[in-house]
Amino acid sequence: MTRPKQRPLTLRDVSDACGVSEMTVSRVLRKRGDVSEATRDRVLAAAKSLGYVPNQIAGSLASQRVNLVAVIIPSLSNMVFPEVLNGVNQVFEDTPLQPVVGVTDYMPEKEERVLYEMLSWRPSGVIIAGLEHSDATRAMLRNAGIPVVEIMDVDGTPVDAMVGISHRRAGRQMADAILKEGYERIGFMGTKMPLDHRARKRFEGFTEGLAKAGIEIEDRVFYSGGSALAKGREMTQEMLERSPDLDFLYYSNDMIGAGGLLYLLDQGIDIPEQIGLAGFNGVELLQGLPRQLATMDACRIEIGQTAAHIILNSTSDTPDPDFANQVTLKPTLSFGDTLRRNRRK
Repeated sequence: MTRPKQRPLTLRDVSDACGVSEMTVSRVLRKRGDVSEATRDRVLAAAKSLGYVPNQIAGSLASQRVNLVAVIIPSLSNMVFPEVLNGVNQVFEDTPLQPVVGVTDYMPEKEERVLYEMLSWRPSGVIIAGLEHSDATRAMLRNAGIPVVEIMDVDGTPVDAMVGISHRRAGRQMADAILKEGYERIGFMGTKMPLDHRARKRFEGFTEGLAKAGIEIEDRVFYSGGSALAKGREMTQEMLERSPDLDFLYYSNDMIGAGGLLYLLDQGIDIPEQIGLAGFNGVELLQGLPRQLATMDACRIEIGQTAAHIILNSTSDTPDPDFANQVTLKPTLSFGDTLRRNRRK
């Protein structure tokens, strides 16, 4: 037998179940208006027992907005971005806003498609990684008519708001720390360099910092694939076979840096005296390594939290005009066990 087609539940169904008006049910479910606690509990209990889910699209026709915030990131496989999402979610947890995630794989054309589809649902805000976008993406962000927060980077001009760190400054800071320890023959390894603008900026800041001391990078390799331990081992082996006199290796992220560390330990190389190492991101997962990799944190959870607070303020009925919407966070350098400290000035 064919099952009869079920009609969707309506406000009237909830109203009939709890004995209050449809208007009151609407106020409770939209978290608007003055409703007694007893009535609110009765309405919510009835809606839950019925399995009623409000039609947010229909309910938002007047405002042309839904309680969704588009969060657009380059990758979910990179451990950096789930932590950012965690920060966003922590702030939105007890609010009507819900993050909806889109992934671009570091591809500008895919970013355009993801943003286009998300904006078609008329979200209440957009949180998007990076400051570099295609002309079409920037036009959509600029004309969306909703708060836009660009995250992870502050080395550039935002469409609206931005939260992140200065990657150029982070690169210079790492260069200064390495030079103070007496290292002079330096190699650099980076992944996704053509697409990851933040890694590129760190590299630029790093080379600027070295240049001030009259030092140039002696060897470098750029790999367009993702971050992986195996790739770090492979690149480190190839670089040292090509340039055996290097005394420091700087990696664009901790994952390939950890692969390099494991390779050097297998070779019995004295770390950090013979060769020093450093990565970037401060990934907690790597704390179980035989040696703690020198690194710099990227303030990931704080970036997510701050971006979410900016969206909340901007979508509030009474937004604070003095609320900061361009926030620069300061990463912390950790020397770990792979960047010597005895020669620091």
